[in-house]
Amino acid sequence: MEINDYQKAALATAIYPNDGTVSYLALAISGEAGELADKVKKVLRDKDGIFSDADKKALALELGDVMWYVANLSEVIGYRLSDIAQMNIDKIEGRVKRGTLHGAGDNR
Repeated sequence: MEINDYQKAALATAIYPNDGTVSYLALAISGEAGELADKVKKVLRDKDGIFSDADKKALALELGDVMWYVANLSEVIGYRLSDIAQMNIDKIEGRVKRGTLHGAGDNR
């Protein structure tokens, strides 16, 4: 599936409050990322950090939930997912060229 096709499909299933949409979607991304982190934490705690196939599948499903909200937030702020992906690659490649991949701050 192409990334913009995914975004269209995600938008077709979007049901959320119309007031404060950016805030709602940003918080939803954080919540889903928290669920992902919690699953990782439990594998570290209970399974000595060894991820079974079932654990990996559970992580993939949580990543899908994060991706769904990212697709919707991208639309709300006026971007296609392919644009967001390209902007991110350009940013990272720029950091590699400048030797600033490691470090702190958004504009390094």
